[in-house]
Amino acid sequence: MQSSTTDAMVWRRLRRHDQVLRRTPESRRDGAWRVRGKGCTAFLGTVVVRLPGWRVVGPRGASRRADLALLDAPGVRYSGHDERQGSVLATWNPVRLEHASRLINHGPTVLVTSAAGTVRNVMAAAWSMPVEFTPPRVAVVIDKKTYTRELVHASGAFALCIPGRVLADLTWAVGNASGRDGDKFERYGISAGWSPNLRVPLIETGCCAWLECRLIPEPHAEQAYDTCFGEVLAAAADSRIFDHGRWDFREDNRDLHTLHHLGAGQFAVAGDPVRGRIPC
Repeated sequence: MQSSTTDAMVWRRLRRHDQVLRRTPESRRDGAWRVRGKGCTAFLGTVVVRLPGWRVVGPRGASRRADLALLDAPGVRYSGHDERQGSVLATWNPVRLEHASRLINHGPTVLVTSAAGTVRNVMAAAWSMPVEFTPPRVAVVIDKKTYTRELVHASGAFALCIPGRVLADLTWAVGNASGRDGDKFERYGISAGWSPNLRVPLIETGCCAWLECRLIPEPHAEQAYDTCFGEVLAAAADSRIFDHGRWDFREDNRDLHTLHHLGAGQFAVAGDPVRGRIPC
C-alpha cells in the first residue's frame, strides 16, 4: 500500500479486534498486506478469513493470528497457498469486482467447483458468461442431472476456475467423469485450496483466474434451461496474464492462455489479440 492514510486505516481496523498483535521478522513483504494460512484466499474491499491459523501481515511489521480477520482497504495484495504442494503462489493478485466480468467475457471454458459437507467436486463447463456489472453476476449452464448441480444447491455456492492451456487434458477428463464415482480432486491429483467467503474449492495451479460465487436462486431458469446464476463475491488472477483489469496474452505465458471448447475434446487457445479501430 502506498499511502500512510491507508496504512493507518488498516491498522485501526485490525486493532478493533481484541487480538494481540505481535512482531515477527518475516512479516515485512513489499509494503503490502498479505494473508497467509492453510488454504488459498483472495480479498479485495472487505476481507473475511474464516479458517483457523491465519496470519494477517502488514507493512508495519506486525502479524496477528486469528480465527476471524476482517480487513477493509483498497490496494490489498493477494497470496495464495497450495495445500497439497505447500507452495506460495505469489504471482496471484485480487481482481477488483468491477473487473470480474472481464475474466469470462471472452467465453473461456471453466472448471466449476463445488462442495457440501465433506464432499467436493469439479466439472468442466463450456457455457458461462457475465450478466451484470454491479454487483457482478454470472451465469453458467450446469445440467440438472450432474453431481455439481446437487452440491451447488446444497451449499448455495460455486466457483469458476479458468484453466490455462496446460490443463487441457485435465479439463477434458473432469468433464467426462462423475463426482458420484469418487473425489475427482484425488483421482486426478488436483491441488486445491478454499475460497475466502463460502469455502468453495479453488484451483490455481495451471489456472489463470477464479471467481467465487454465491448462488442466486432462479428456479425457472434452472429447471427450464439448466442455467445457474451467481453473484461474484471475490476474484483473483495470475498477474502474469491478467493484471490491472486487462488480459495480456504473450508467448512467454502461453501455458496460461485460456481454453475454448470446440467440441469432442478439441479446444482453441486464446491468443494473438487484435485491437479494433474506428475508421476515419
